[in-house]
Amino acid sequence: MELSKRAQSIKPSPTLAVTAKAAKLKSEGKDIIGLGAGEPDFDTPQHIKVAAIAAIQAGFTKYTQVGGTPALKQAIVTKFKRENGISYSTKQVTVSCGGKQSFFNLVLSTINSGDEVIIPAPYWVSYPDIVLIAEGKPVFIDTGIADNFKITAAQLEAAITPKTKMFVINSPSNPSGSVYSFEELKALGQVLLKYPNILVATDDMYEHILLTTDKFSNILNACPDLYPRTVVLNGVSKAYAMTGWRIGYCGGPENIITAMENIQSQSTSNPTSISQVAAETALNGDQSCMLPMIAAFRERNQFITAKLNAIPGFRCLLSGGAFYAFVDANQAIQHLASQGLISTTTDIDFSEYLLEKSGVAVVPGSAFGCNGYIRLSFATSMDNLTKAMDRLKKLLS
Repeated sequence: MELSKRAQSIKPSPTLAVTAKAAKLKSEGKDIIGLGAGEPDFDTPQHIKVAAIAAIQAGFTKYTQVGGTPALKQAIVTKFKRENGISYSTKQVTVSCGGKQSFFNLVLSTINSGDEVIIPAPYWVSYPDIVLIAEGKPVFIDTGIADNFKITAAQLEAAITPKTKMFVINSPSNPSGSVYSFEELKALGQVLLKYPNILVATDDMYEHILLTTDKFSNILNACPDLYPRTVVLNGVSKAYAMTGWRIGYCGGPENIITAMENIQSQSTSNPTSISQVAAETALNGDQSCMLPMIAAFRERNQFITAKLNAIPGFRCLLSGGAFYAFVDANQAIQHLASQGLISTTTDIDFSEYLLEKSGVAVVPGSAFGCNGYIRLSFATSMDNLTKAMDRLKKLLS
């Protein structure tokens, strides 16, 4: 039985593949330090778990509305107003089984065959494949370490064609950790205002994990006139260490939100009832619960960046947000290839070499559209980070 062209056009998530391989090697007794996972190493705050347990005991275990319970939707509306200054009605927000499903529903609701979606690179691994599932065409704007992994207004305008249907922006960024300033976002927004048929998708999943003293802004804050055609994507996974609870949410134009819920009604139906109660508690509760985690990420960011820049052939910027170091490893890769220690100059072979020779699992940058780079997650203990940096320096010196 031949697979569909749709199935053949996409690849498995590279980040999940790296995590699975590291786990397999660990199960075989090898000493592996996994720096591939994109999830906090902290536990879900206790008050959120208590609320979920109480919901179970109260029998809140039935189907809910497809797009989320009224109470959770109201909590999302309140959150958007309180923290982002964006006003939505409950008909303009919806809840999904994670940020990935929100973006999936959005793309399937708005993209037709041949529509172009502009995606700055490096990008979150799932953006292009989800566009391909919808038979759209990903259009990449390449950036590198010299650009601080951020596009300019001129680059955005040059990428727009009559077929452009959507622009995707992710700040703070996975994988680069770069954060767009208010002025940079405003400049991008001014370009988009010239093209009224382009939908804007802003992925704010790492909104709260800021590693500097800068205030968070998204493109809608910087350019409010984009409100009628912007979808703000978010979730509880990162800020509240709730990756396994699988709750994403978004706000946007009512007709798009309705279409997203219709699509979800034919796939997963409603998000898990218990998880919705937990998410409601997270959004309505004391927000200081995330502060110890953010403080730890800030300390690790400083530590790992200094250590990585001391390794021959590596260049790394301090991350402005999220919990990743995105390393320019081109010099190290070229050196190993010239010595015959790796067979090609790809970051895939380089990452395999690091895993086999040092027991450190990283994600190749090509998974995010940037060959010659590697992504390391510092969502792990300082002890693990210290050991990993020592191993890499010993191997590459």
